Amino acid sequence: MAEYPSFVRKQYEFAAHIRNPARNPAPADIEDRRMGIYRELLYNNVEDFLANAFPVLREITEDERWHALVREYFSEHRAKTPLFPQMPTEFLAYLEHERAPRPEDPPFLLELAHYEWVELALSLSDAPVPWQEIDGDGDLLAGTPALSALALPLSYRFAVHRIGPDYQPREPEASPAYLVVYRDASDEIGFLEINPATFRLLQLLSRDHALSGHQALELVAAELQHPNPQAVLDGGKQVLEDLRQRGIVLGTRRR
Repeated sequence: MAEYPSFVRKQYEFAAHIRNPARNPAPADIEDRRMGIYRELLYNNVEDFLANAFPVLREITEDERWHALVREYFSEHRAKTPLFPQMPTEFLAYLEHERAPRPEDPPFLLELAHYEWVELALSLSDAPVPWQEIDGDGDLLAGTPALSALALPLSYRFAVHRIGPDYQPREPEASPAYLVVYRDASDEIGFLEINPATFRLLQLLSRDHALSGHQALELVAAELQHPNPQAVLDGGKQVLEDLRQRGIVLGTRRR
């Protein structure tokens, strides 16, 4: 720091104290009452924003542990953007890539944080819908189903959509929890619990934009080694129609 001008060194000293007062003393020539205003204002803004962005995680985390977690993030993470709406993304990146797990952490911590982040990310997304390329009434079996960019098929070891004060599992579910989190035409965020076959169908359609609904369902039936492929086709048609009603499938791609 010696190579920096004195005012820059003072700024670093000021910021270090705001981030972690317990480790970094305040600048000697600033009244503590004034420093206290900054300490509380900046931390409280960050804490309040994260509490609102991750409401379930906040609700199930006792106060002392929650504030310790926020303080760790506030003092240790180097954010890549100053924008408050991007703070949940920064917080998730900190949890996933920088923070070492603690023995007291719930085993579902990262998955729950990701699930809550997805809901917020979809609510803020400005991804355009290319309606000129989509036939909203198209045949979902004969045509190529177009998935909404505001619908995300997700797989978790824990049933994150059920976690709350009365349900905090210590072990993963016997089988993964498959969900679609989506934003509908009214800009409301919803989630749909789906089975493995529907999850695989959505995976196939999102990865290969040349597949028709019929072809994708045939692949699902083959992978399942289903004894009656026609049953998969019939059931899959109903599933695709339900997904269209929810806004998860928008229609078919125009050729």
